Amino acid sequence: MQRRSLLSLAALAALPGAGAALAQSAAAPRERKPDLGDVAEGRYFGEVISDAKGSSRADVTLIVTRVGVNRVRITSDYPRLPVVEVALQRALDKIVQSRGNTALVYDWAKKPARLDVSFDNEVSWSGSKQ
Repeated sequence: MQRRSLLSLAALAALPGAGAALAQSAAAPRERKPDLGDVAEGRYFGEVISDAKGSSRADVTLIVTRVGVNRVRITSDYPRLPVVEVALQRALDKIVQSRGNTALVYDWAKKPARLDVSFDNEVSWSGSKQ
């Protein structure tokens, strides 16, 4: 059976222009399904609402970037907030972290969408999607 399918592929490849078509279809990227990282990805504007080593701070921007399936990286313009990667899962009508020390709650029911993040129980940030 396998020999037959190899012969069929060889016969198809021998047709004029078929070799290029086979190569193109093999190289074409597969379209991926959107996941929770795609939903949460974006720019958020808010404030540090609590800090174990300092005071609150207004006008802090967080950038959430999808880095894998249901996984995001969080960066900010405020040095007290570390760069972290967070695995995501769905919990009822929200997106939350699935493990790790960074607590994340993304509420897409709010308009604009709301994000709350607590980094290692040291610094907490809250804001809205831009």
